[in-house]
Amino acid sequence: MADIILAAAESLLLALLAPGVVGYVRWVKARLQGRRGAGVLQPYRELRKMFAKRMVVADSASWIFHLAPMIVVGATVAAVALVPVVSARQPADSLGDLFALTALLMLGTMFLALGGLDPGTAFGGMGSSREMTVAALTEPTLAVAILSLALTAGSSSLGAITGTILQTPSLAIGPGHALAFAAFLIALLAESGRLPVDNPATHLELTMIHEAMILEYSGPYLALVEWASALKLTLLLTLAANLFVPWGLALSATAGALTLGLVAVVAKLAVLATLLAVLETRVAKLRLFRVPELLAASFTLALLAAASSFFTR
Repeated sequence: MADIILAAAESLLLALLAPGVVGYVRWVKARLQGRRGAGVLQPYRELRKMFAKRMVVADSASWIFHLAPMIVVGATVAAVALVPVVSARQPADSLGDLFALTALLMLGTMFLALGGLDPGTAFGGMGSSREMTVAALTEPTLAVAILSLALTAGSSSLGAITGTILQTPSLAIGPGHALAFAAFLIALLAESGRLPVDNPATHLELTMIHEAMILEYSGPYLALVEWASALKLTLLLTLAANLFVPWGLALSATAGALTLGLVAVVAKLAVLATLLAVLETRVAKLRLFRVPELLAASFTLALLAAASSFFTR
């Protein structure tokens, strides 16, 4: 029962933090660009407003359009339950590992693309096509980058990976770890729809990817999709923080250790979100035909990291 409560509490923590992480990134970007910008809590207000609005559904939409937001949220929440957040001891290790996490992320991406295709609009089809092109390279990169850590740790369970690195810090010092971290960060930008792959702040027809898929959604459906998108970003940032830099995670279930783990994960999320805002302020969006080149480079880095793990075990 204690393990179930811990896993549920960690999942709820990320679910509540997700809109705040997006709001914090927007706020830092506004400050760096010399603007006042909206407050950190603005995404929470937007979600509340969308949940209160009525939905407008196209006549051509089928049951897939209605089911897609539920599947996207469900797959993302299930993926969050597999990730160590505050404690290095992951109760859900017996339910899923690295491969289950990748499958859940791909499931959400696939149904979001199907939801964009279903109404039969030009923008939805364009965005879904681009999203699957990007996902075909980002999902394997994420898996292989984490697999390089799994090969070193001798287990594909995320909790076991963090525990092994905490017990043997020398594993985090080496070219393979650095290559895997670089590959993961590039794939994170693409998977979460951030610059330089996609621009979440634009609605320009020729550059949209994520926004093009959700143009037909409104009201509570749009709120669910936006919340799932924020949760995926927070999930990937948490993976980057706790798999590659796991120090600060609780090793026991005592109140002091869990409090320290909570402070550590919030601090690491703040640092990574700040770096993300700085990067998005300094770089421009890539042309669409250059995106596969960037993602292919990240996949190559992940393969090199996996190959190097055979020499560091």
